[in-house]
Amino acid sequence: MLEKIDYINLYIASKKMLCDDIFVNPNNGDIYRDCNGYQQRFNEYIRNDKLYIVIDGIMYNKAKLIYDSVNKNDLPSKRYKIIVTNGDIAHPTINNIDIADLVAEFEDCKNEFKSYEYVMLHCPNGLFDLEDKLLTGNNAIRSDEALRTFRTQMKKLYDKKFWWVGNYKNIISTDFMDKVNNYLNNITQLHYDGYWYTHEEVNFKMFTKLIARKPFKIILKNKHFKPILKYNDGMQISFIKPNEFYNFSKEFIYDVINTISRGSKNVVLDQFLLPFNLFRVDNYFNDDTRVIVVQRDPRDVFILNKYIWAQNNFGVPMPYEVNEFCKYYKGMRESEKPTNSKKVLRINFEDLIYKYDETVKKVMKHLDFSEQMHVNKKTRFNPDLSIKNTQIFNSSHKYDEEMEIIESELKEYLYDFPYVLENKIENTMEF
Repeated sequence: MLEKIDYINLYIASKKMLCDDIFVNPNNGDIYRDCNGYQQRFNEYIRNDKLYIVIDGIMYNKAKLIYDSVNKNDLPSKRYKIIVTNGDIAHPTINNIDIADLVAEFEDCKNEFKSYEYVMLHCPNGLFDLEDKLLTGNNAIRSDEALRTFRTQMKKLYDKKFWWVGNYKNIISTDFMDKVNNYLNNITQLHYDGYWYTHEEVNFKMFTKLIARKPFKIILKNKHFKPILKYNDGMQISFIKPNEFYNFSKEFIYDVINTISRGSKNVVLDQFLLPFNLFRVDNYFNDDTRVIVVQRDPRDVFILNKYIWAQNNFGVPMPYEVNEFCKYYKGMRESEKPTNSKKVLRINFEDLIYKYDETVKKVMKHLDFSEQMHVNKKTRFNPDLSIKNTQIFNSSHKYDEEMEIIESELKEYLYDFPYVLENKIENTMEF
């Protein structure tokens, strides 16, 4: 007599979705779609000793799918929320301390390193550069270079203790590079014992070896020697499909975030995304992610950067000459690709001050936070103090000529202040 099997519906925890037509055999782990009595199987792939299954073009860890389906009633009803804060073109650290401080006033929001900026996605040779190289105009050389430079950059962020965006060994975890290597193993499709011109580019170490070898080549009359190369481990190749790349990348990102969260329900990540790459957000993040972009009046940005931040060796790398600043500012703002993602909320820095209650309600709605969760109201972000950081451009007539140019060239980015203040530079709370 055949054993009766109680099939269960597949549960995809990342989407909080119970599938009506996809089932799991809890005895042997088979997953199939029921198509009018016909069992449709799904393609499976092995990456780094893990089995993945492709459902409707999206790749999932099969073991996790089975576990979540079997234990769906015992899973947490609400996952932690990832809150990404980033500034526009204004000073990212100063602006984001304000919004990060506001969010940190809410119950169970992890913001362990107050002003630390997480740049692993958008830094040069970071994950977004890896995406562009592997998914746009890829070839063998570009693939090899992309995988190598990504690992090299992550190793720098991990090792460099005194680099203000680095020290991942302590900021994130000692196993960060294990996570990186696991990710690279997943997206690297093949290795072979070959090299091309990028491997032959001479560096100092190669140069010394070539010089040391020269006498032997003369003595042996140029007998063939093994080439001296920058890399001795062949070529690393990946022609990965977009859906596979995004799924493995998402798995890597969430693995890192889970470590950063240290068990907290909500984790605040400053500068994890920038306005210029928000068009990518839906490819990498689930619905548990919320992004808050803070933009600031360019008049205050210019005055503060030129006359305060730069004087304290804390300036933003943008022009101090007002006409060049306007070209730079407009170019940066126009370079942003638009996104309609519901994960993204844009607010004005000034609204946090002049329209505090209204703006806090917008932030709470975006984060799905209740008023009761705002347990430390105005203890970290106090609009009565931060107001001193606004309308600095009115503090002296010596700025009038520069302000006229900004108000003419960047009028669409100016904030409409409800009333005029003449805050003095020396009274700002920037430092």
